[in-house]
Amino acid sequence: MSTKEQNTGWSGGKNAFGDFAPGMVHYTDKVLFDEVWERTDLSKRDRSLITVAALTSMGKMDQLKFHLGFARQNGVTEEELKEAITQLAFYTGWPNGMGAMSVLKGIIEEEG
Repeated sequence: MSTKEQNTGWSGGKNAFGDFAPGMVHYTDKVLFDEVWERTDLSKRDRSLITVAALTSMGKMDQLKFHLGFARQNGVTEEELKEAITQLAFYTGWPNGMGAMSVLKGIIEEEG
């Protein structure tokens, strides 16, 4: 298990909040993305699927938009995401599944 802090160059927190919320910037960029996402006991692909499942179950569509795109960067295919969201709809509630599928559809259409 690797817990060593790395510097991935992630700056999503800094881009979102600048100097407005330095704590949130630190925890987003340094802890979440430089440490947690870089741990080796799960692949980034698996972390992405878990994150998509969690955000879908909570109905967090704003964050889900980013993480669906990130999941694709991490090797999860469009078809796998569709299937995962369909599966999740039965366990997280139909409205959450429909919302997540709509977000994915929007991402795919934007790329179209």
